[in-house]
Amino acid sequence: MSLDGWRLAVFAAVLLLMWGWEWYRPHRPRPTRAGRRRWTNLTLVVVNTAFLRFCLPLLAAGVAIEAQYAGFGLFNRVSLPGWVEFATALVALDLAIYWQHRLMHRWPPLWRLHAMHHSDTAIDVTTGVRFHPLEILLSMLLKMGLVALLGASPLAVVVFEIALNAAALFNHGNVALGRFEPGLRRLLVTPEMHRIHHSPEPDEHHCNFGFTLSLWDRWLGSYRASAQAGDLQVGAGLSQFREARSQTLIQLLKQPFSRGPFPR
Repeated sequence: MSLDGWRLAVFAAVLLLMWGWEWYRPHRPRPTRAGRRRWTNLTLVVVNTAFLRFCLPLLAAGVAIEAQYAGFGLFNRVSLPGWVEFATALVALDLAIYWQHRLMHRWPPLWRLHAMHHSDTAIDVTTGVRFHPLEILLSMLLKMGLVALLGASPLAVVVFEIALNAAALFNHGNVALGRFEPGLRRLLVTPEMHRIHHSPEPDEHHCNFGFTLSLWDRWLGSYRASAQAGDLQVGAGLSQFREARSQTLIQLLKQPFSRGPFPR
């Protein structure tokens, strides 16, 4: 199986696993009309994949292959043990995604793109794939640039993307980890930790920016341990985009270009 095949297979497996977990033991009651919003969110996967393929001749793994062939990038110029290069690439890429996410919240033009993710009126596994195509494009360009500078191996890039996709599906899940959550949260972003990030309250959704490792939020001053309303009661969404008509696929794609005051 190709690297792209492995990436797709793991994505599908984690999506189905999380969907089954939510169905069997949801942490909070399923919202009404959950099926419609879920399919809208999942349709964005198809839209975003097609958009990326249309805009970019190469993606991050392709850049890694080209850099390796041309001898470009840090790891292709210095001699380091393979495991050091591999681990460094994973950590550096994860830290870059943390800072990208944090900037998306702080710079208003980027927040307009990212707010589509936060405008989901409920949180479940499909929220983890609800991103505007332009945000996906910017994120891919960032990863491509860093991969080229590092000279990261294609394997490291694909493993990182698999881990990032799996983490996004997991930490948006409508599930609870019970007694295992505090220990796991010391290293990884858990659903309980990430639900705070989707609170309608600005001081809560502008925190907990990590996708995979929770260490960045702890070390860089953006960590919040709990929501004021508590885990079972913390809401989701943005006040300006709560009506059903604002949740259709076309309206979601148009959302960053809405006129007038934009929710923070």
